[in-house]
Amino acid sequence: MTFVDTHCHLYDEAFDNDRDEAIQRAVDANVTTMLLPDIDSSSTPALDALYSDHPQCFRRMAGLHPTSVKEDYENELRHVQSRLFNPSNSPLNFIAVGEIGMDLYWDRTFEAQQREVLKTQLQWAVDLDLPVCLHIRKAHNEVFSLLREINRPSWRGVMHCFGGSVQEAQRAIEMGFLLGIGGVVTFKNATMADVVKAVPLDRLLLETDAPYLSPVPHRGQRNESAYIPLIAQKIADLRGISLAEVAAVTTASATALFRL
Repeated sequence: MTFVDTHCHLYDEAFDNDRDEAIQRAVDANVTTMLLPDIDSSSTPALDALYSDHPQCFRRMAGLHPTSVKEDYENELRHVQSRLFNPSNSPLNFIAVGEIGMDLYWDRTFEAQQREVLKTQLQWAVDLDLPVCLHIRKAHNEVFSLLREINRPSWRGVMHCFGGSVQEAQRAIEMGFLLGIGGVVTFKNATMADVVKAVPLDRLLLETDAPYLSPVPHRGQRNESAYIPLIAQKIADLRGISLAEVAAVTTASATALFRL
């Protein structure tokens, strides 16, 4: 029984004191592969160093996170473009364009720029035939609208840390997306329980978003990839199936989507 953590930031400074130990704990928990989404040019060096040091465990993405879209967004976009399209850095080195999206939770100051940045990166994913890892917060309608604007017969990707309704989940699946399910599903009264029970198991992916959003019983503490089995067990409980089935199906889905 093996697991894939499809979204974690183990290059984050929160792991500077015990990164190797955190990786070993994940491996000991049968989390054999961990996917690293990028944030912006400031996070790239640490991400690349981790990927280089542990190529057997990690796969990486390239993208500009919506909350990093500020006045200098054009420079940040060029940084992502240089990574994805540099001939010496084959797109095969990146399993997805991510994490990208729109986040209107805190403010809408750069909403227009977020929209432009997302549209550009979605087109790059089309050009390179790569899946996308989408971060969406208080912006489902805006993102769905942009996805329809781009001529891609069927999208490949994941809506990371999915926080929408059952109806939005079904809409995402109809467009070709899988749903990233993390620690939030273990929280008391989590609406994600309804989503997990309503959609096909093969449309769900496991993720931690470490160091954020730790599952119960670690809620409020630093998250890490070793906690993936806790999320998987909650999904198994909600669906009335075995942990082994959740592991097998979600690992197969992650392998197929990201060509692991």
